[in-house]
Amino acid sequence: MNKRRFRADDPDRKTWQDPEKIFLAIGLSAGMVFVDIGCGEGYFALPAARKVGPGGKVIAADINADAVAVLREYAAAEGLGNLSADVKSAEETVACNGCADIVFFGIDLHDFADPARVLQNARTMLKSSGKVIDLDWKDEPMDFGPPPEKRFPVHKAQAMIEAAGFRVLSVQDAGPYHYLISAGR
Repeated sequence: MNKRRFRADDPDRKTWQDPEKIFLAIGLSAGMVFVDIGCGEGYFALPAARKVGPGGKVIAADINADAVAVLREYAAAEGLGNLSADVKSAEETVACNGCADIVFFGIDLHDFADPARVLQNARTMLKSSGKVIDLDWKDEPMDFGPPPEKRFPVHKAQAMIEAAGFRVLSVQDAGPYHYLISAGR
């Protein structure tokens, strides 16, 4: 299985994973606070910062210092002052207490050492009306992405999210390779 690195500026990726379509599906809008855990180089964080606008905020975190540096450069070049990015593990990230409208896991919940702890952190960061979003790989053979044994099938991700005290609001396809789970308190 090839381990493909997904860059924030990858135009081909939008053919099978369009952030704007995903944001529409999850209800992201101007003025919201969007927390992107495992943000990488900002494939979702950058368009989220554009979407929430100057009245909103994007808080991004990733354990990869090089990726965070690239994200910061992109954000500075675009003048996205509403985006902050820190080098932190997901298990250590609690960016705020009750401030987030959306805590977003973009194809990475399966990567964390302690997903249960990460989900509890998300619960701490969410407003009472907020949503946790898990966009992740379908449990199907494909030419890229994590190996099948590392992926979380939908039922496993849903059970983990529910075990963290969330109520699953919807489960849907998000293109040919991913599913999208939305959950609230």
